[in-house]
Amino acid sequence: MPKGPKGQKRPADVIGNAVRVMQIATGEAEEEFDNDGKDPAAAALGAKGGAARAAKLTPEERSAIAKKAASKRWEKS
Repeated sequence: MPKGPKGQKRPADVIGNAVRVMQIATGEAEEEFDNDGKDPAAAALGAKGGAARAAKLTPEERSAIAKKAASKRWEKS
């Protein structure tokens, strides 16, 4: 069975999938999302940690980190 981007089950046939998409687009049906298994409290703490780290860094350090990340992304191509 085909799966959506978060592992949701989708209709296997093309027409059934088109009908489902139309129902979601027109508001006749809600799209169901399964729980991704992550603890919401842990996710909130993780978001706070990233912001705290960014606030602690100097602009030069943030620039160096960004340059390193960009070079790694371009290195893969």
